Amino acid sequence: MIYRAIQDRLPRFLRRHVLFFETAIDDAVTAFAGSLAHGARVLDAGAGESVHAKYFDQQRYIAVDLGVGDSAWNYSRLDAIADLTALPFADGRFEACINIVTLEHVREPESALREIARTLAPGGRLLIVAPHEWEVHQIPHDYFRYTRYGMAHLFQRAGFGEYQIQPVGGYFRLMSRRLLNGLQFFPGPLFLVAALFLGPPALILPLFDSLDRDRNFTLGYICIARKPF
Repeated sequence: MIYRAIQDRLPRFLRRHVLFFETAIDDAVTAFAGSLAHGARVLDAGAGESVHAKYFDQQRYIAVDLGVGDSAWNYSRLDAIADLTALPFADGRFEACINIVTLEHVREPESALREIARTLAPGGRLLIVAPHEWEVHQIPHDYFRYTRYGMAHLFQRAGFGEYQIQPVGGYFRLMSRRLLNGLQFFPGPLFLVAALFLGPPALILPLFDSLDRDRNFTLGYICIARKPF
């Protein structure tokens, strides 16, 4: 809730600085949608409330989710309720697929990626955002976190011929986010006191993120994979 409130109130430049993971996802989905042909069929595998539909107004967007992640969510915009390991679509049905911070909620991620690959047309592309350092969420449906090597292994096992795995920020952006996470533990008036102590370092730390060149400390990964022709 705190991040949604921050997101709604911050100007764009400050939102990008503080909520780097969210804005990186927005940028990735925007670029992915812009690279697709008009009318291309796009599967949102693990769509939740279908918040990414707005990016694909030039394509044929199909939203699928199991509908168990959050009891407060509105799943009425889904086109199908289904397990990602058993998608109700024919082979090669889609030109593209997105899976945004959803793979951690799938008990059998390799099976899900194999099934996504099955439904992609030859040469079809997949955009995945997977968390690496993240709090437990959507309890009890939260099973995994991923390294770049884990994602590469899954892509290879699922038969994707090529892939790119890009970390989202390094150590200092991760520490900034963790300080913001800490605000949730201070109720009422204590929140403002905590914000005075935690807010300034949370704003300053991302300025040093270029020092972490290896990005082994990261919030997560943005990945693009392609099914072989």
